[in-house]
Amino acid sequence: MTKTNFKSPTPPQKRRKIIMSALTRRSFIGTAAAAVGSFAALQKVLGADRSKTDPGPANQPLDGQNPDSMWPPATDSKSLVPTFKYPFSFANKRTYEGGWSREVTVRELPVSKSMAGVNMRLTAGGVRELHWHTSAEWAIMLYGTARITAIDENGKSFVADTKKNDLWFFPSGIPHSIQGLQPDGCEFLLVFDDGDFSESETVLLSDSIAHLPTEVLSKNFGVREQAFQNVPKKELFIFQTDVPPSLAEDQKSAAGALGKSPKDFAFRTMEMRPTKQTKGGEVRIVDSRNFKVTTTAMAMVTVHPGGMRELHWHPNADEWQYYIAGKGRMTVVATGNRARTMDFQEGDVGYVQKTLLHYIENTGDTDLMFIEMFKSDLYQEFSFSEWLAHTPAELVMAHLNIDRATYDGIPKLGISVTPL
Repeated sequence: MTKTNFKSPTPPQKRRKIIMSALTRRSFIGTAAAAVGSFAALQKVLGADRSKTDPGPANQPLDGQNPDSMWPPATDSKSLVPTFKYPFSFANKRTYEGGWSREVTVRELPVSKSMAGVNMRLTAGGVRELHWHTSAEWAIMLYGTARITAIDENGKSFVADTKKNDLWFFPSGIPHSIQGLQPDGCEFLLVFDDGDFSESETVLLSDSIAHLPTEVLSKNFGVREQAFQNVPKKELFIFQTDVPPSLAEDQKSAAGALGKSPKDFAFRTMEMRPTKQTKGGEVRIVDSRNFKVTTTAMAMVTVHPGGMRELHWHPNADEWQYYIAGKGRMTVVATGNRARTMDFQEGDVGYVQKTLLHYIENTGDTDLMFIEMFKSDLYQEFSFSEWLAHTPAELVMAHLNIDRATYDGIPKLGISVTPL
């Protein structure tokens, strides 16, 4: 019997680089020689096992973006873990004069049962019309500047301008609007505390008026019936109008007889110091302890090249993620001897079910920035290293077959982003 010699496994990072290089060459260098070289590189890193090749039809750009799905790490399980990634690039885009909107809900990402997201763009003067909905609305500004308006439960007005990385939060039933400002409008992400939520199911001012008889409107508002002859006959949703006047003018106009609301529905994220900061990156946590009106918690995470969002889990809520910049990969360890690794780029949505262990590693050469969202007014987290460091040493050593020096090297406090 012939004895087969097996080479030692290629380290994961090197293996990943070779795979990415091969896929990139296969995708973008359009010669037969390049294709042969690409497959040779794949064959070299994956060993002599001919089952680990893919000579048939392939969506090469997607394969290149998802190397850990193309060739999963050996630590992933072969039993299926539900997909926990969906790119906004795949979402249906509703376009209007004045902007556009697209959403990722449980319909697009079935595992995302507790939260949904909407990505929206408004031109300068473009308006997301006055509306309200049953779900609470949490938002982060991704680009530009916007003016938001609302009234509180006592009818008092709120008008504020927001910029990149600012947040806002409108509880269920609070009527509000969003408008893009000069010079180039805005883009933002909305997160709702219901996976079934859809922007097409909100209560709109235009749609409501269109379904009410003019005599009812006349009686309700105390004006002549003819004044409502030109109201919209269908929903506006997003529409173009003039850029609003100064903030001070709008605040004065909206104050009316009841005055301004004492509640602040906006939060200036970058004015707060990082909650945790290490050589590997930083985390800013915003929940009801520092943003009083919110019932949705957030962690804004930045991971520097070579760094990693540490192994951890959340005991109180599922985690809905949005990737703002950079590239990364996440492994989710599920129950029943299951695990899966997926790759993420900016514009992707990720999801981790409550209590499941996971990490997020920066796999690029620029900062990885993403937000973690929770349907909870308080942020809660268990650090994997902190748990082990506060469990009797002999017990941990017996579980993991490690020596005392290794145990003593485990960080005693959760560090959020490695390295320390």
